[in-house]
Amino acid sequence: MSGKDKTYKNIRSYLMITVALASVFCLAGCDSLTGYADTAMDALGLSGKEASGAITIEKTDDGGQPVIVINTDDGQGFAPVIEMADEEEDALQDSELPAAQEDIYDDVNKIYSIHAASPDEMSLVFVGDICFHDGYSNMSALRDRPGGIYDCVLPAVMEGLKAADIFMANNEFPYSNRGTPTEGKQYAFRARPENVDLLHDMGVDIVSLANNHAYDHGPDALIDTCDILTEAKVPFVGAGKNLDEAVKPVYFRINGRTVSYTAATQIERQSNPDTKEATADSPGVLRTLDPTRYLKVIEEAKANSDFCIAYVHWGSENTDLVEQSQKDLAKKYAAAGADLIIGDHSHCLQGMDYVDGVPVIYSLGNFWFNSKTVDTGYLRVILNNDCSIKTIQFVPCVQEGCKTRLAEGDRKTSILNYLQGISGYAAIDEEGYVTKSDKNHNIQNGQNTSPSRKKKEEEALPESPSVPEVPSLPVPDTLPETPQ
Repeated sequence: MSGKDKTYKNIRSYLMITVALASVFCLAGCDSLTGYADTAMDALGLSGKEASGAITIEKTDDGGQPVIVINTDDGQGFAPVIEMADEEEDALQDSELPAAQEDIYDDVNKIYSIHAASPDEMSLVFVGDICFHDGYSNMSALRDRPGGIYDCVLPAVMEGLKAADIFMANNEFPYSNRGTPTEGKQYAFRARPENVDLLHDMGVDIVSLANNHAYDHGPDALIDTCDILTEAKVPFVGAGKNLDEAVKPVYFRINGRTVSYTAATQIERQSNPDTKEATADSPGVLRTLDPTRYLKVIEEAKANSDFCIAYVHWGSENTDLVEQSQKDLAKKYAAAGADLIIGDHSHCLQGMDYVDGVPVIYSLGNFWFNSKTVDTGYLRVILNNDCSIKTIQFVPCVQEGCKTRLAEGDRKTSILNYLQGISGYAAIDEEGYVTKSDKNHNIQNGQNTSPSRKKKEEEALPESPSVPEVPSLPVPDTLPETPQ
C-alpha cells in the first residue's frame, strides 16, 4: 500500500503444513478432515509423490484419495487408511480449508489489510505535521538536493518510519492545481498533485486531513485531494467530499486483528471557520470544537475494532502549554473508547500524559514542515497480538536546515529531559520509552517553555521568498472560543 516492503505468507509452505496436520488428524480417526490432503495436492499441482519432513504423499493416477505415508525411524513407514468422503462432506471440507490472509483494499468502507513484519506484534508509527506546499523552502531544498526527500528526511529516520507496519502523518495541505486561496487567510497552502508520491517515498500508510489547512484553496482543491490520495492508494481520515466520508474511520486488518483510525480538528475555534466542516453534500473536515459528533465516530470505530486511535488537531500554536480544553477533550475521547490519543497543530512538542489509563501525546509538533530549527520526533507504539500496548517510545529528532535527522548524544538527552518536564503522569526514560507514572512530572508552572518559541526579531523573517513563515503572533484559531 505504501510502497515499502511487506511480509507475505508463502502459500506453498502453508498448504504443505496443512497437509501434515491433516495427516496427523487422520491417524486419530478424524474422517471429516480427509479431504485436506487432496485439496492441498491439487492446489500445489502435485500429481505423483511429494515429501515434506516425515510425511510422504502419494497421489493415485485414477483420481482416488492420496496415500499419505508416515515415515518411521526404521525407514519402513506406514500408510493410514483414508476413507472417501461424499460430495456433501467435500463441500464442507472446502469451505473449512484454512487460507492465507486475503488482501483487502476497500476504499468505499475504508477497510484495508496490512501484512505485519512480525506474527507476534504490530508496530504503529506517528509523526506530526508535514507540509509539501511548493512555496516553502523545505520543498525548494527537496528540488535542489540530488537525493530529493532522502536528503531531507535522513536515512536513519527513514529506516524507523519504514519499519512500521502502519505509519501515520498529518497532511497539512491540499493536493491540487485548482481552487483559490481562502480570502483573508494569511497562509494558504497547496501542493502539486504529483507531490503525493513523497508519501510513498516516506513509507506513509495513512494521513489525517483533519486540520486547518486542508481547505486552504476551497472545496475543489479538497475534492481533488481526496481523489488524488485515493488514486495513490493512501487512505485518509478526518475529511472528505461529504460528511459521510469525513466521519468514516479507517480500519486496518493486521495479524488477525483490526486497528481503527479516527481524526478530527478543533481548529479554527470559532463558529464560522475558514476551514469548513463537511456537510451531507459538501466537502470539508470533521470538527471537534463541539465533540458530540466525533465522540460517536470514536464509539463506532471502537465497536468495530480491537484498538482505536484518535488523532486530533488541537490547542494553540507555538506553545508547549497544554490547554484545559485539550485535557477535557482527551477525557471524553478516552471515555468514548479511544485506546491511544495523538495530537498535533502546535508546531512544537507538547507533553504526554495518561488520562483514565489512556496514553495521550498532546502534540508531536512539526516533523518536516519548513526551514526552522525545532525539536521533533516520531512515536513508535508496539501492540501485542491481543492489541494490548507492549511499548510506547518517542524517538527524538531535529528539524534543521530543511532536514529532519535523529537527535543523538546530548541533543537526544536534552529533548527527552525537556519532554519529561512538560509531561504529566507519564515517565520517559533515557531511550524515550513512555510508561504510566503515579507522579506528575510537569515543571512548567504555567509558562511556555518551548525552545522553538519565536523571538520578536524572528517574526518578520519570511519562510521563503514567496511565502512567509507561520507567525508567532496569535492567529484567529487561538482566540477564545465563540459560543455557537
